[in-house]
Amino acid sequence: MTCTLYIDADACPVTREALACARQARVPVVIVGNTTQNLARHIRRSDPRDAEHARGRDATHPGFWVEVLDVSIGADSADFAIVERLQPDDVVVTQDIGLASMVLGRGAAAIGVRGRIYSRATIDMDLFIRHEEKKVRRAGGRTSGPAAFTDEDRERFSRNLTELLRRARR
Repeated sequence: MTCTLYIDADACPVTREALACARQARVPVVIVGNTTQNLARHIRRSDPRDAEHARGRDATHPGFWVEVLDVSIGADSADFAIVERLQPDDVVVTQDIGLASMVLGRGAAAIGVRGRIYSRATIDMDLFIRHEEKKVRRAGGRTSGPAAFTDEDRERFSRNLTELLRRARR
């Protein structure tokens, strides 16, 4: 079984880095997002678009290729498209804790755009915190938003994704 990298591309700031990690690891990629985005802009002309033209290490290894999966506009369309295709060795890039929870439930790995690898041991607490913050906002309160995205976040993401892909391909 081979690992596939799925990118939840709606507002994903690390699509380019995720593709670079997948090229290096020779892992297939599916970029998933709604139809209003030009997701193909992230793909190089020289990138193979299917398994038949993949660049693998040898004939037994399928290698890197990239596909764009356009989904309809709507809440969680990309999330459900990813989950229905997911296999246990796959890796998903997402900043959505709900999707990360579903990914972990399917036995796959999830990584946030800042490089945080989601864990089955902590995902319930992550979901609880998200729920509590949503309740505060609904009641008219304010919660702090995320810190500005930094170069250190980008580097941590690339480093941790490289490690996740290495582990998934064993």
